Amino acid sequence: MKNKMVFIISFIGALSGIGAAILSGITEPALPPAYNPAASPYSNAIYAEGMVESAQTSGENINIYPEVAGTVKEILVSEGQQVKAGQPLLRIDDSIQRATAEQQGASAEAAAALLRELRALPRKENLDVADAQVASAEATLKTAQDTLQKEQAAYEIDPRSVSKDALDSALNAVAVAKANLTVVKKQDDLTRAGAWIYDIQNQERQQHALARAYAASSALLAKYTLRASRDGVVLAINTIVGNYVSPQGSYDAYTQGVDPVMTLGSLPSSLHVRCYVDEILVPKLHLGSKMIAQMSIRGSDVKIPLEFVRVQPYVSPKIELSNQRQERVDVRVLPVIFKIEKAAKVNLYPGELVDVYISE
Repeated sequence: MKNKMVFIISFIGALSGIGAAILSGITEPALPPAYNPAASPYSNAIYAEGMVESAQTSGENINIYPEVAGTVKEILVSEGQQVKAGQPLLRIDDSIQRATAEQQGASAEAAAALLRELRALPRKENLDVADAQVASAEATLKTAQDTLQKEQAAYEIDPRSVSKDALDSALNAVAVAKANLTVVKKQDDLTRAGAWIYDIQNQERQQHALARAYAASSALLAKYTLRASRDGVVLAINTIVGNYVSPQGSYDAYTQGVDPVMTLGSLPSSLHVRCYVDEILVPKLHLGSKMIAQMSIRGSDVKIPLEFVRVQPYVSPKIELSNQRQERVDVRVLPVIFKIEKAAKVNLYPGELVDVYISE
């Protein structure tokens, strides 16, 4: 009985092993690819890696850097938003520069007020005072002269009635009164002449210098507000409120490098693709309107014909995706720009990598 059980168990185990072997030998059919790999549509073609970018008349997308350093106070736009030329994009804390500009503006206004005062001289009130001083000096002289005449008349009648000292004092009083009248009249002439031309010229230069300083300070104050240099769309904002930014850009803790504070592109109705042709393949290019090219979007079967726009006539080192500008690069490429006829229901964004085939 015991041997029979062992035989049954062994038989079941053998059947299980045979079944497992059969099942493991069955091969599942391969799944179809999600998309077909990019392939050249031409019999002879040049392959180039391309990058989608905004349509620009020259160069690439507009990278915005502040001309002053400071803490970001306010971001006035959002990514993907369309903006007009001159529209404020971002504000940097300008409290110190604003106070400086206001102080210089007050100094310039004070200098201008003093210049107006000099040009308005003489005042009527000053002339009235000068006239009164002349009249007072004339009256004092008349009094001194009358006193002298009385002293002299008494002395001629009886020399003992007037002392020599009194007569001399009367004579001196007349001389002092005459001199004082002369001074008062000259002061009256000076008052009527108004401000000296050299004082006016000096004040004009001071007012001009202070006004220029205020204008320069105000111009610098305006730099604390970043504005769009042209109509376009905000592609990227690489900072946040509270971040410190400088003319070098905004520090990126992830890459430990600096990025432009903002990146602007053209309106999304038109896109370009900038492809980089290896310098070895450049002689095979047929530049001009006869150039035929096609673009394949990675991750899809979408293929879009391209229209030649221009060549950036400068063979430059190829920069890899690491974005390390200090890396040693031996491969040099020629940038060729094509216009993309954007197809319906196709998502394309600046910065996207695509495969480009150019017919030889």
